[in-house]
Amino acid sequence: MPTIRVELFEGRTTEQKAALAQELTAACVRVLGGSPDGVDVLFFDIARQDWATGGVLWSEKKPAG
Repeated sequence: MPTIRVELFEGRTTEQKAALAQELTAACVRVLGGSPDGVDVLFFDIARQDWATGGVLWSEKKPAG
């Protein structure tokens, strides 16, 4: 079964990560079959200064609004 790597900006709560892990696991079992015990979800928290899109660090982007 799969190992799913999730990269996201730091700051999500443990509860949010647990809920996402449950949903991703359920989707894998539904689509691919197998057992939930065979699905691994790995979370990688990335600081905004360590991620750039379009050549601009996210830490330098102005908030939308």
